[in-house]
Amino acid sequence: MGAIQDRDQSTCDRCRVTSLTVRERGRLDFMSRLCDRCWNTLANEMAEVDGATAAPRPDLGPDDVTWIEPPVCPVCGVLVGVYPTIYDRWVSLAMVELPAKDAPEPFRWRLMRLPDLSPIPTDIVAVRVRGIDPLPGDPVVPAHRMMCAPEWHEP
Repeated sequence: MGAIQDRDQSTCDRCRVTSLTVRERGRLDFMSRLCDRCWNTLANEMAEVDGATAAPRPDLGPDDVTWIEPPVCPVCGVLVGVYPTIYDRWVSLAMVELPAKDAPEPFRWRLMRLPDLSPIPTDIVAVRVRGIDPLPGDPVVPAHRMMCAPEWHEP
């Protein structure tokens, strides 16, 4: 007869440790069942590769009516859109869409609405375009770092 484990504990898919912190991770499609340590390691590695290193937007309460201006890039001074990724990190994207042919593959992102029962969008996440290349005319949102050009000051 085998041992009976606690029903509230699951096994991490990466390190095989059984813990209370193991749960399904990812915002859009659940990527895997991971513990906190493995999830943070994986998400940080993905963020570094994708360039998703932006600071998160301020978390306002439901009764807060403060107006939030879009952030400005400290290098070039242009407005940027900061969006959460599917792996709980944040990325700075350009405020315009471009045809896929005008954005190099490492900088292509799409904004997707999280699935819910409401017809009103509740949250939008940034998803890196990979795997199957989009058609040349398909719209993508380029990463801001592709379009960031420092301001040149005259001497």
